[in-house]
Amino acid sequence: MVKDIAIAWRNLWRNRKRTFITISAVVLAVLLSIFMSSMQEGTYSRMIDNMVKFYTGYIQIHHPDYWESKSINDTFAPDTTLNKAIHTNKGITLAVPRLESFALISSGENTKGCALIGIDPDKEDSLTGLSQWLYRGNYLSAGDSGIILAVNIAKNLGVDVGDTLILISQGYQGSSASALMPVRGMLKFPSPQLNGFAAYIDLDRAHEFFNATGRVTSLVLLVKDYRQVAKTAQKLRQLLEPAYGVKTWDEMQPDLVKMIEGDRAGAVIMKGILYMVVGFGILGTIIMMMAERKKEMGVMIAIGMQKYRLQRILCFESLFIGMLGVAIGVLLSIPVVLTMVSHPIPLPGEMAKVYEVFGIEAVMYFSMAPKVFINQAITIFVLSLMIAVYPLLSVRSMQVIKALRGQ
Repeated sequence: MVKDIAIAWRNLWRNRKRTFITISAVVLAVLLSIFMSSMQEGTYSRMIDNMVKFYTGYIQIHHPDYWESKSINDTFAPDTTLNKAIHTNKGITLAVPRLESFALISSGENTKGCALIGIDPDKEDSLTGLSQWLYRGNYLSAGDSGIILAVNIAKNLGVDVGDTLILISQGYQGSSASALMPVRGMLKFPSPQLNGFAAYIDLDRAHEFFNATGRVTSLVLLVKDYRQVAKTAQKLRQLLEPAYGVKTWDEMQPDLVKMIEGDRAGAVIMKGILYMVVGFGILGTIIMMMAERKKEMGVMIAIGMQKYRLQRILCFESLFIGMLGVAIGVLLSIPVVLTMVSHPIPLPGEMAKVYEVFGIEAVMYFSMAPKVFINQAITIFVLSLMIAVYPLLSVRSMQVIKALRGQ
């Protein structure tokens, strides 16, 4: 066995050109598949981050009926049991209160409906980094009586920083809600969908506006490790239900999850086509290699080498080619993907408009997640080994006389 391995290794380098061509086919396959997977996972990750970090958080706690009704009446005042459940859970790093409802915002003859969200400015900024998306004006401060708007809302209303808006809504338990609020600033998010979504006011001002003192529609939770979201949510449900409702980001964003799953299904087809193309490319180089070595193999069998041993040597050669190709491909892909992660690719012209129609940021992001490299490396390596069946079958059916004649 050891001797056969040594022979297989030497055989690879007797014809370096042929070996380099075969290994290059595997390397190219690895590079293409990793590039595609990295772009796919990076885009999904960015989409999820946009929704999680800019709005939903990883977990939210509500009144049990709120998620269905979205009513200001289905709010709650955090009690000792709730606070204890959050503070004793080591996986939770931050709890951010919000009081949210629908409101009509008017300026002159222009009126726009949107989500009006009462926030704790400092805590909200720690969760979503809201202040970094400030486009014009100033961010809210604790006790501020002003409002900050997403940029498309401000554009539709035709207002600028310093203008005064009229807000009308329904308050808690049927009370009327109306107020005048000055525009403190405008927010411009990277996601077009978020740019027309919400307006933000200070939480104390929201309590006063909605006549809902001390009440919130949700507590938005930040967890230490996103991979522990399901486990953390399960612990909270055991402690809090049925008095409270606990939902994870994927439960709150089913449309996003379905879109990602659908896109993954389409990506499987694309990857399947890619694997077929690169598989035939590798097979072509293997067929070329076998044609060049037919006479050599015929001589080896004619002087007494058993076919099974020759097959074993060819198997080791294929194994070495696959291992080398995959290893080189992964090593070459790492700096390429690192560069792409640091420099996302903005989409041009019409393509960017199509993305924006669906509320998706018009930028191609990449991921350095380990599975991007591991999954593709394993797949291409297995594909190389499957193709290695061809030389084994060729040796098995080889007729020595014809092989010696190079036929």
